[in-house]
Amino acid sequence: MARDEETARRRRRAGLGALLGGCALVAGSVVPAAAQPHGHGTEYVALGDSYTSGPLIPDQVDAGCARSNRNYPSLVASARRVGAFEDVSCSGATTAEMWRAQGSNGPQLDALNRGTDLVTVQIGGNDVGFGSIIATCARLGAADPTGNPCERSYRAAGYDELTAAAARTAPKVDRVLRAVHARAPHARVLLVGYPDLLPDDGSGCFPTVPFARGDFPYLRDTGKRVNLMLRLVAAWNGVEYVDTYGP
Repeated sequence: MARDEETARRRRRAGLGALLGGCALVAGSVVPAAAQPHGHGTEYVALGDSYTSGPLIPDQVDAGCARSNRNYPSLVASARRVGAFEDVSCSGATTAEMWRAQGSNGPQLDALNRGTDLVTVQIGGNDVGFGSIIATCARLGAADPTGNPCERSYRAAGYDELTAAAARTAPKVDRVLRAVHARAPHARVLLVGYPDLLPDDGSGCFPTVPFARGDFPYLRDTGKRVNLMLRLVAAWNGVEYVDTYGP
């Protein structure tokens, strides 16, 4: 039995890898689905990281997770007048925090039950390493503000480390979505992508945005690759992808 389960997991990872590899993580391969949550009486649970929790947005209602009562799940819940709402998103969360506690925030998946009928999930950025990418690129940009030192650093090994990180994150997000389906089998599930945070051209951004001018196109492309990975994993799992990139 254990061997059969391991074989099934390997086949799933292989299939997902083929899907990602076949598209080569190039944007534009999949059309995002329109996403509108249910209306009255809905039991809605929001899972995610800081892009969901809303650090620095007043009012902060959970200092440990930097969670705001004006983040997008709260606005959706209010606008749709859902019957029950639980936001367990937490700044710094990775896919691992779906199963384990993060400070005082319990495992995020524990918020789900068979009565849950709407789930938004925004996760994977910290698995790719958004925080360390920002720190690395800021440090390198300070020494070479007009070049592309971050891109050169992440490609120094002969391949793009950030593209590889996005590919490694895909099966982790896939596992999260399968767990969501298992715990909330009747829920409508929406996987939310990450927004566009950088301009096309870094001219005039330094030092307010502390990246080298030549790294802006590379970092924008990295964000697009992460979103494409999420979009493909959503399609693989039959869930809706919410595109938040751009205006």
